[in-house]
Amino acid sequence: MTRRGGSSVYFAYGEEETDYLKKKDKRMAEVIDRIGHVERKVDTDLFSAVVHHIVGQQISTKAQETIWQRMLSALGEVNAETVLAAGVSKLQSLGMTFRKAEYITDFAEKVHTGAFDLEGIWQKSDEEAIRELSSLKGIGVWTAEMILLFCMQRPDVLSYDDLAIRRGLRMVYRHRSIDRALFEKYRRRYSPYGSVASLYLWAVSGGAIPELSDPAPKK
Repeated sequence: MTRRGGSSVYFAYGEEETDYLKKKDKRMAEVIDRIGHVERKVDTDLFSAVVHHIVGQQISTKAQETIWQRMLSALGEVNAETVLAAGVSKLQSLGMTFRKAEYITDFAEKVHTGAFDLEGIWQKSDEEAIRELSSLKGIGVWTAEMILLFCMQRPDVLSYDDLAIRRGLRMVYRHRSIDRALFEKYRRRYSPYGSVASLYLWAVSGGAIPELSDPAPKK
């Protein structure tokens, strides 16, 4: 189930997920009640989601969207055929680096030849899907996790490699730092609804509850 608002599709969740998290964790319950429902857009087309994430690496969200709109204008639709027809030089002319254009055309070639099974990945476990996605050029584990959450809408994604998630955990639970062992404690507590917990931790990290500061030592 996806929720639509106008032409946008949002990550789908409801009372089942929030009631579970609230029952499991008092502080998360306070955060959920304070913030209310979080709407985060998703892109349910796996090919375009992978390309969009490659485009967006190490640039601002505004720059990413500018290049993405140029791609849509130039290609009409972002799929394996249109990417391969355009080629590396055309993609680079839209404002991305040569390396990113190579990564995107390599991905398109793998999809076109069947070397990467775009449909089959939907049937994989989270671990298998992350492994397959991160085998692509230009896709690391964190990017693969974001694709699982914001494209495939997997329910239990909480990324240790996401700095804003760790910041959110520090802010909610008043830790000076979050090491892997502490992170895993929270991940187990939130499971099987880690993705919804992620939405709230991102919101907290972004300032949704103004009085919550980051207890990390100042550098």
